[in-house]
Amino acid sequence: MRKLRVGVIDLVAKGPTRALFARVMNANFAAIMPQVIATWCEQEGHDVTFVCYTGFENLVEELPDNVDLVFIGAFTEAAQLAYALSNLFRSRGAVTVIGGPHARCYPQDAVKYFDYVLGFTDRAVICEVLEDCSEHRPIGMCVAAKQQPLALPGVRERWKFIEPTLKKAPFIKMVPMIGSLGCPYTCSFCIDSVIPYQPLDCDVIKEDLKFLLQKFKRPLVGWHDPNFGVRFNDIMNAIEEAAPPDSIDFIAESSLSLLSEPHLKRLKQNGFKALLPGIESWYDLGDKSKTGRTKGLDKVRQVSDHVNMILSYMPYIQTNFVLGLDSDEGAEPFELTKRFVDLAPGAFPGYSLLSAFGQAAPLNLEYQRADRVLPFPFQFLNNNQAMNVKPKNYSWPDFYNHVIDLVEYTYSWRAIFNRGRANKGMIPRWMNVVRAVSSEGFGRIKYHTEVRRRLDTDRQFRRYFERESTELPQFYLDLARRDLGSLWEWLPKGAMDHDTNAYLKSVMM
Repeated sequence: MRKLRVGVIDLVAKGPTRALFARVMNANFAAIMPQVIATWCEQEGHDVTFVCYTGFENLVEELPDNVDLVFIGAFTEAAQLAYALSNLFRSRGAVTVIGGPHARCYPQDAVKYFDYVLGFTDRAVICEVLEDCSEHRPIGMCVAAKQQPLALPGVRERWKFIEPTLKKAPFIKMVPMIGSLGCPYTCSFCIDSVIPYQPLDCDVIKEDLKFLLQKFKRPLVGWHDPNFGVRFNDIMNAIEEAAPPDSIDFIAESSLSLLSEPHLKRLKQNGFKALLPGIESWYDLGDKSKTGRTKGLDKVRQVSDHVNMILSYMPYIQTNFVLGLDSDEGAEPFELTKRFVDLAPGAFPGYSLLSAFGQAAPLNLEYQRADRVLPFPFQFLNNNQAMNVKPKNYSWPDFYNHVIDLVEYTYSWRAIFNRGRANKGMIPRWMNVVRAVSSEGFGRIKYHTEVRRRLDTDRQFRRYFERESTELPQFYLDLARRDLGSLWEWLPKGAMDHDTNAYLKSVMM
């Protein structure tokens, strides 16, 4: 195999941003797999240039020159940026590859703009691409392993690519680690719902934690597990064997079902400072929230008590909700969430609009069969800028009325004050204020309010939402053009459109 010049680009952001929360945190949202791919390529003897784009760099200036092969990792919201970059690199003679969530969710679209589209990716898949390294046009080649990799390079092996990314983080510097792949829960809207749970090697985890204690006085680790702590004793034993008690700060996404009081005591003893459990719904997913068949107000009270108990051990907790699920109807789901905000004031609620990401989950087939999926460009599929599933039990104006009312309630000055009073420590209080007054709080109130106004005043806008027209409203076209900036001219023809029923068609073939 000839020695290649390889570029690896991790798209954390979909375009330039000046949001305060993004400035603080975007570099900490770097993905693990681009670092893994860069490591594997180097281990195979190739020259690698790695770029993590956080939205604050001049991306064009950061791009590697004279490369033979470019890997781009992207969530769906950065797909249009990825397509433009692929077109640019192809014009320079490079072969292009896309991996990550977008490649798995929309392979039928991605093959039109990349030479290779990666599904499950292990080292053998990367070696196959490196050995072939040829143009596949006009339709690219889908390459995938049969399952998720059994092992991944740890922090020590990836450090060459982690360190320059951490330097972009001004205050908080979080090292990405992962202890498992897949998830034991079956949340119908989640990309991990159909992937078997698989723990990774605890010996690698222990070595990485020891390595980080040599690099930092007090490291901060963000666990990228879809659901941290499923095999609780195994992962905690590894942490305790590698590091003295409370010598490393940890952040993890977990489920309420795993966060019993004995587990919380052990997490606190070992330095866990923030947890992000998913509540999702007051009517569904009781196994994940440890509420069984309890629903409605009874579930709100039970979950609130649980969250407050967590806050007695953890300085910070974010609770995640999905708005617009088919189980929701009327004002009650939103009023129940407002009640939760009052009963558990120390939690920071994270709201996502129901979105169907291509073939991420089998439930999306139902939405496509019912012709409920809107053709919003990928640029807006970030769970907040657009809801691409027509609500089952709401009109669009009614739905946005409820969303705006809830978000205004959650990020009101009264709620911000109560949240600060319920939090312990300056950093959790500061983070919650920054999130509330930045794009994540005030910014979303402003954005949702503008969408709601246009539903009444802009006929083209409303017709698009009602599936009466496929012509993209100028409002969204202007936002996309602004996000892509100088790379807009490199966006391939037709790349703002995609087939919303491609997943359905693929299973019918």
